[in-house]
Amino acid sequence: MTNLKDFDSYLNDDGPTALFLKQPLMSVEGEDGVIFPATYASGDGFPGGYNIDTDASGRNVVLIDSVGSQANRIEPIFLQEKYQSLVPQIAVQAGEKTISILEAGHRAGDALVRCSSLHAELQEAFKQVLKGDATTLAKIAPTSLVFGVWDSRDTQAKLPRTIASTIRAYNVRRLTRSAQFNPATEYLNEQLLDEPLDKASKDAYAERGFVHVPATGSHGGIVADGGILRTATLGLAAVRLLHAGKDPDRTLKLRRYILGLSLIAFTYNSSGYLRQGCILVANPDKGSEFVEVHPDGQRSPCKVDHPSAIQYATLAAQDFGVGESRTVPFDREKAMRDVKGEGDTKVKAKKGKKSDAEKTNG
Repeated sequence: MTNLKDFDSYLNDDGPTALFLKQPLMSVEGEDGVIFPATYASGDGFPGGYNIDTDASGRNVVLIDSVGSQANRIEPIFLQEKYQSLVPQIAVQAGEKTISILEAGHRAGDALVRCSSLHAELQEAFKQVLKGDATTLAKIAPTSLVFGVWDSRDTQAKLPRTIASTIRAYNVRRLTRSAQFNPATEYLNEQLLDEPLDKASKDAYAERGFVHVPATGSHGGIVADGGILRTATLGLAAVRLLHAGKDPDRTLKLRRYILGLSLIAFTYNSSGYLRQGCILVANPDKGSEFVEVHPDGQRSPCKVDHPSAIQYATLAAQDFGVGESRTVPFDREKAMRDVKGEGDTKVKAKKGKKSDAEKTNG
């Protein structure tokens, strides 16, 4: 039976530095199945498409799912019934949509939240973070302490993510694909439409599905000859950086709470359906590695599983006290002022001297 002190060794300064997971994956089609990595827009010298890095030997690595994408896949699990009581359920009513803070890409630092009636509370919470007390932020948006947050548009308060998870494929073969659209009938030959007289008209016909449209040489996925691997780290040293001011008892409660949420997120299976053409499962023929990594580099097996993480997180949440759940309105006028930078509390640095916020962020 799990109890509140079971993982206190993870919170001690002489405890493990991190938990590390290495999990071999494969396509549902098998090890030789074709999968589709994420595609990225061009910019900064990158031509766009798959993010593939190649070393001098010709071995390459393709990014299947980034740290940010993995975080955005895992965080919304706290909307599910079996986890939702562990965190405050806070949402913003924006027009006809109600959007949970757990689905906002920048979490407590997101424009959606900043331009709501929560703005003043979050602003004060971030100011308290800069003073060394993350309690208020944990009462409003505790997953921001798990997956990281940066109040980049205002106070500049920044908290590192405790969990970093990435999926990559190795030694890949890039494929292309071609397709051909054929209209239901020959609209031009049958004189159902006039012949297009210029490129704009031809493009309009193609866009609306009235003419044949070939598509050749587009992204066709990859085959990972070197396998697919999910690597994940839970930075226990990062959890130990959290403080509730100078009160050791409150600090311990805060750290236990964030550790509990982190353990749930860390032991949750974040593979499965990633996107069309990319459904991944564990590879049973290749063993995974789940270890505690100690300051001296020694590794020891980690036996934390998802059920025990849930039990521990439940006890820690009860001890810490989960913040209030509520739905707040989006403030259009606040958003208009925010666009102009009004209402910010950015710390201005003197010429030749770093601000306190900049020092905090390294």
